[in-house]
Amino acid sequence: MPKFLDIHRGMQGITADQLQEAHRADLAIEQDESVHFEHAWADPESGTVYCLSDAPSAEAVQRVHERAGHRADEVHPVPLEA
Repeated sequence: MPKFLDIHRGMQGITADQLQEAHRADLAIEQDESVHFEHAWADPESGTVYCLSDAPSAEAVQRVHERAGHRADEVHPVPLEA
């Protein structure tokens, strides 16, 4: 299944607990779209959050994030990895 990296902006001051809570919200509904969120990272200073997932499409990733209450600003395919 293809991998995607998505980016959320405007989350200045996000805490580890808030990041974990948002990630759990995605995990709770990811199966509805055949998505699996592997990992999430955040930079509280810049307010940027990154999520890595396996998904059938960028649209599926966005639908999960929207339903979980935190729409991604960008969703990028990751066609190659080392």
